[in-house]
Amino acid sequence: MINRAILVGRLTKDPELRHTANDIPVATFTLAVNRPYSNQSGEREADFIQCVVWRRQAETVDKFLSKGSLVGVEGRIQTRSYDDQDGNRKYITEIVCDSVQFLETKAMSENQSNDTTTRSETSKPKPKDDIVSEDDLPF
Repeated sequence: MINRAILVGRLTKDPELRHTANDIPVATFTLAVNRPYSNQSGEREADFIQCVVWRRQAETVDKFLSKGSLVGVEGRIQTRSYDDQDGNRKYITEIVCDSVQFLETKAMSENQSNDTTTRSETSKPKPKDDIVSEDDLPF
């Protein structure tokens, strides 16, 4: 049997880091994944998928990712249920991540979110000292 999920999307908000009673770190976040087609009005729709990551990787996600970060996740689909305070049964489907890949640098993510608000400021030519060539990139 196979239970594998591979997704690429953007975080809808900052990750939430908690610790279990045994002090094991666990981070949760929601990933917005675009659907491959547009709806009848021509708009792209997205699915919002809950993700969970454990231990050291949870701490790394909390430290380096924020709302809007582009990530790739690989893991398994898990369903669980619980009874809420009113006694109603709640069901949760989530991806338990084995791997979270950062697909853009923090600067790229910040530039994308600032791009629409600062277009007039960025239209000025940059000094040559600020230009980064491909040889300067660490990857």
